[in-house]
Amino acid sequence: MKSFHNPRNTSTMTGFILLGFPCPREGQILLFVLFSAAYLLTLMGNASIICAVRWDQRLHTPMYILLANFSFLEIWYITSTVPNMLANFLSDTKVISFSGCFLQFYFFFSLGCTECLFLAVMAFDRYLAIGMPLHYPSIMTRRCCTNLVLGCWILGFLWFLIPIVIISKMSFCGSKIIDHFLCDPGPLLALTCKKTAVIELVISTLNALPLVILLIFIMGSYALILKAVLKVPSATGKRKAFSTCGSHLAVVSLFYGSVLVMYGNPTSKHESGIQKVVTLFYSVVTPLLNPVIYTLRNKDMKKALKKFLGK
Repeated sequence: MKSFHNPRNTSTMTGFILLGFPCPREGQILLFVLFSAAYLLTLMGNASIICAVRWDQRLHTPMYILLANFSFLEIWYITSTVPNMLANFLSDTKVISFSGCFLQFYFFFSLGCTECLFLAVMAFDRYLAIGMPLHYPSIMTRRCCTNLVLGCWILGFLWFLIPIVIISKMSFCGSKIIDHFLCDPGPLLALTCKKTAVIELVISTLNALPLVILLIFIMGSYALILKAVLKVPSATGKRKAFSTCGSHLAVVSLFYGSVLVMYGNPTSKHESGIQKVVTLFYSVVTPLLNPVIYTLRNKDMKKALKKFLGK
């Protein structure tokens, strides 16, 4: 396990202190209640989508299978940060171990990368359904859908192996306080004994690269979708096509809009307050809103949820 060296004190530290949201005890309890409610609502919303897709035969299509996997991902994505955050609200020390910090870093960013991949695959699926409707059943087969799902999970968790290995091998000096509510690479690198611009640039680039590449892919898919929709002769067909894509576009905008502020520019620096607010938005608020967005704009999902909840 990595030790924490202080030039003035040779004692060995056992972890970091996640500062979180500093405020009086009453404020900490209020935040605990608010985030607990958000966490439970997120779990229930995404679990409902998974169950609806699982038990409604009409939803056993690639579009809804991808959505169910996406909801499963969102459950783990918010779980990688919120339970520890809730524990810190009630803790006096707010300490997280070295191994716990690096594991949180790895799972949070791996799940985030997996989410980017799923959003890209879902955009590709919508393009095939709208732009190539006759060939869609033969291209997006169950086997193809399964391979895409597995590919998202595998690539997402492989991508951040390099950053976590690099950071976990470093020595940390001075203050052990991380002014954040999770183990983010920026605050972690700021605590290293030896500041290396090359390593910081490599890690920042690895953070930004999948975001930029996959966003370009998503925008390209929607450009082709728009081109295909404009060729649809009837107004009803156009409305149906736009309605099918509307939910996904809203989720992409929410997630990428906030994430790109943080990691779109490899050399950008942000104040700790801005870091917390932006990270809070894409790590907690977005997973909470996604089930609402997908169910409110989808009649089939509404029917399936009513049927499931009715049981």
